[in-house]
Amino acid sequence: MLLSLVADFRIIFERDPAARNWLEVLFCYPGFQALLFHRFSHQLYRLGLPFIPRLLSHLARFLTGVEIHPGAQIGEGVFIDHGMGVVIGETAIIGDYALIYQGVTLGGTGKQSGKRHPTLGENVVVGAGAKVLGNISVGNNVRIGAGSVVLRDVPSDCTVVGIPGRIVHRSGVKVNPLEHGNLPDSEATVIRLLLDRIEALEEQMEKLETSRQRELETFSSNFYQSCSESFAVKREKICHVGDREIEEFLGGTL
Repeated sequence: MLLSLVADFRIIFERDPAARNWLEVLFCYPGFQALLFHRFSHQLYRLGLPFIPRLLSHLARFLTGVEIHPGAQIGEGVFIDHGMGVVIGETAIIGDYALIYQGVTLGGTGKQSGKRHPTLGENVVVGAGAKVLGNISVGNNVRIGAGSVVLRDVPSDCTVVGIPGRIVHRSGVKVNPLEHGNLPDSEATVIRLLLDRIEALEEQMEKLETSRQRELETFSSNFYQSCSESFAVKREKICHVGDREIEEFLGGTL
């Protein structure tokens, strides 16, 4: 337990540039304080001692805003940054050197018995407000984007974003726990691809219309004029990528 606490203490200086001295970390970091309570209550829980482990957990929640069930298994070097609103269930397992931000829930999906909470591998980063629910496995070196909802197993070396969580593979690339600004926007990417496809279809339609108009030139001028008016109506319905609403949604992904 002491070795785990030392690792928890040291990792804060590596991952939080605001950590200036040991006194500040010891008294002003609720995530570390919550882990301190949990390490002790977890030992009592393993000994089968009733009531007291849960009471310590409840006290830690009151003091830090972090709720960790004493039955949860947490590896060494874990950093709970800010911590407020973090909930970790009874059968949750967290690997070494995980980084968990505020508002994260490692919870269940119902009233199942047995293993009902997620298992996180080593060096996992869970962004602020993310929810990882159910008896699922999250591999090593995984990054879960802020606000994501993960309901299925996640392989190692990838990133998960969105609701529900979608996997973006990054095989062979080690997760940088402080790399906050490089998460992909999968929804904007898909919309961009769909708009590209619409543009391609519009170009094909224009070519077909041009070819059709050339054929119509051989007929009477009146018949040609009526067909041209019909085509003009169709062109008005074409989606333009430059629409302001679409540009604002895509933001910087263009």
